[in-house]
Amino acid sequence: MFISMDDQEKPLAPATKPDLPPLTVDEALSTELRNRHKGFRNRTLCCGITAATILIISVVMLVLGFTIFHIKNPKITMNSVSIIGLDRVNSPSQLTGNLTNLTVVADVSVKNSNVAAFRFERSNSSLLYHDTVVGVADIPGGVAKARRTVRLNVTFEVAVAEIAGNERFGRDLAAGMLPVESYTRIDGRVKILSFIKKKVTVTMNCSIAVNVTSREIVNQGCKKHVSI
Repeated sequence: MFISMDDQEKPLAPATKPDLPPLTVDEALSTELRNRHKGFRNRTLCCGITAATILIISVVMLVLGFTIFHIKNPKITMNSVSIIGLDRVNSPSQLTGNLTNLTVVADVSVKNSNVAAFRFERSNSSLLYHDTVVGVADIPGGVAKARRTVRLNVTFEVAVAEIAGNERFGRDLAAGMLPVESYTRIDGRVKILSFIKKKVTVTMNCSIAVNVTSREIVNQGCKKHVSI
């Protein structure tokens, strides 16, 4: 059979899409509503996930704020007091002799219950006898580490002349009791991470009664106050 070149090179007819009937108004409206509903559902889902994430983060931060990140007030305590030189004082006349000073040593502790260190500044403590300051002690600055207690020896050099010059001193010696008071103030701060900070001022007022004969502390009471 003879096949002509025209029949061999005849190109195929291009494929044509079948003609689709045009959408009716109801079908077009239905399609538009489906698209809008799909977009609304996606936006609602996205907003819901975002809101849930924010809520979870807020709850976690709130729990941490009341537990780990909650800043607790440091506590200051006077553990003991000792008076050096009191054994040489048995009468008012001895105070006008060679004895010029008494040394009072107070053992003070600062307890820090936080998860971060409590850094306190240099301060001082005053010793009073019947509302008159008779000695001042320097308290060096320092650090109470996280959940630790630091102990300080606060040393007063008491001016005996200030005590002997008080009209009540003779009566106190006759009664065998020497009442003194101390006032201590410590300023510091607690810092957790870089955004949780609190400045704290701790004050302590102590009333101390010393037995002149036994030279022992027979009564001691302290009132503490923390301000932010």
